[in-house]
Amino acid sequence: MIQTRIAIKSTTKQKVFSIVNAIIIGVILGLAAKIVDNPSYFNPIFTGIGDRLGIWVFVATLLSVFSYSPKLAAVKIFAFFGSMLTVYYVYTTLVLHFFPQREIIFWGICGAVSPLCAYIMWYARGSGLFTNIVLALPITVLLSEGFELRNAYLPVHTHYYLIPWLMGVYLIMIVVLLLTITRNKKKLLVILPIAIILSLILIYFNAFGRLFPGMNSVLQGVI
Repeated sequence: MIQTRIAIKSTTKQKVFSIVNAIIIGVILGLAAKIVDNPSYFNPIFTGIGDRLGIWVFVATLLSVFSYSPKLAAVKIFAFFGSMLTVYYVYTTLVLHFFPQREIIFWGICGAVSPLCAYIMWYARGSGLFTNIVLALPITVLLSEGFELRNAYLPVHTHYYLIPWLMGVYLIMIVVLLLTITRNKKKLLVILPIAIILSLILIYFNAFGRLFPGMNSVLQGVI
């Protein structure tokens, strides 16, 4: 892995500034996700995006890849998820007087494993087959979850029209990741087939449904 990408030398001030930025982003997004969680006041599309795994994989991937080193990426992502989840669930508990234990455990597990994921994800902007596989992983998550959106609504539901719009958002996130992270665009010919194959496997075995039953199969708060 060391040969695929070399860490950029950075000062202590740059590292601290980078971590603080991750915390600020986490606080802002955590508060925003909680505010738009009520579809009565905001378009349900925002609720649908914020309540799912894809948007957080997208943000965490960008924060990880554009870090000075894999170690800093791990610290930044831990700080990001820590601040985001703290704001989100402190607001939920103290302001809304609701304690969603199952959701807290789910996202707590995600936050706990995020530093390791960030450390590995940092290498996605390097060169070689390993980096192609690494970058294919978040693309796989977005493809799989985006495809499963077809089951998010019933045809009789008043919000069924949002499905293509949400799928469009997932497509945009995929394009952004591919274009901003991939330096050599020829790598797309390798990354996309890998991501598509992995996505088909996840979809066929209903991997998200088995790993996170009830957590990621519907747009919470909308249906």
